[in-house]
Amino acid sequence: MQALLGVLFHFIGGFASGSFYIPYKRVKGWSWESYWIVGGVFSWLLIPFIAAWLTVPGFMDIIGATSGSILFWTYFLGVLWGIGGLTFGLSMRYLGMSLGMAVALGFCSAFGALIPPIYREFFSDDPNNLTAMLHSSRGLFVLLGTLVCLVGIGISGKAGMMKEKELSHEQKTESIQEFNLRKGLAVAIVSGILSACMSFAISAGKSMGDAAVANNANPLYKNNVIFVVIMLGGLTTNLIWCIFLNKRNQSFGDYTNKSTPLGRNYFFAALAGTTWFLQFFFYGMGESKLGNDASSWILHMAFIILISGVWGFILKEWKSASRKTLMTISLGIFTIILSVVLVGYGNSLSN
Repeated sequence: MQALLGVLFHFIGGFASGSFYIPYKRVKGWSWESYWIVGGVFSWLLIPFIAAWLTVPGFMDIIGATSGSILFWTYFLGVLWGIGGLTFGLSMRYLGMSLGMAVALGFCSAFGALIPPIYREFFSDDPNNLTAMLHSSRGLFVLLGTLVCLVGIGISGKAGMMKEKELSHEQKTESIQEFNLRKGLAVAIVSGILSACMSFAISAGKSMGDAAVANNANPLYKNNVIFVVIMLGGLTTNLIWCIFLNKRNQSFGDYTNKSTPLGRNYFFAALAGTTWFLQFFFYGMGESKLGNDASSWILHMAFIILISGVWGFILKEWKSASRKTLMTISLGIFTIILSVVLVGYGNSLSN
């Protein structure tokens, strides 16, 4: 029953993440950096604090009592994850939801599964390292799943190249206004690698979650105090970059431009940011049931890829593409989801 609840919570979180970019499409007359940071203020600052305040008694006292080194690494990994989140937004901008999320989250899944054992192999005495993976059924399934994931990414990328060759510029930009395969693939790869730092940041701040439970917080919400610190790291990265773009593109006037629907723009940007944070709110609940290992992280990724793929077809991102291209992107998404199942199964094994 606990495992089923964990899967359900991860599905809700995956639905939120796979859907968060849709409200941004309703923002009119603003540059990307303007609506991204307005949404970010909600997703990285306001909503995490509200969630922690509602669910973790004395969360600020817990943060204040945490050692500086733990806070630093939790925050620093949040900064790295923030770069992943920033480039994640650019992936959606250049590739659309289905292809952008498939490539970015495919890399995120692969690196999220591989980096911890590789780190332990060279920098830690922890026996759960790469060598141990190569000599256990559990480890071999995880490695097989990672390989299949990379194959799925390759297939998805091939579908993107087929789409680019088949369609005219007008057709490609009909549903994705700034479609650019090369830029999109580049930022999606960076996003996928650095977005995996979220899982590591949660592990780094584990003592804060333990303190929350000791302070009578419901274990379902223990990660909310950790998210406060992680999200500040994400806010730092994105705020610096978006202010830089505001200055370079002379788009500071967006926030007060009365020729645009200001109230509507702020509402949809806030809705996108709030929806985006809900993925981690429910991820934290799912993790409390399943544990913060590759199984939780990979399951979360799988649901996001599935939901975003469905949205991509609903929003007609592959409109006018040939049947062969549609079959290719479908195969790519299916292969990535299969890889997630393999990794999840591998992590369920005892050895």
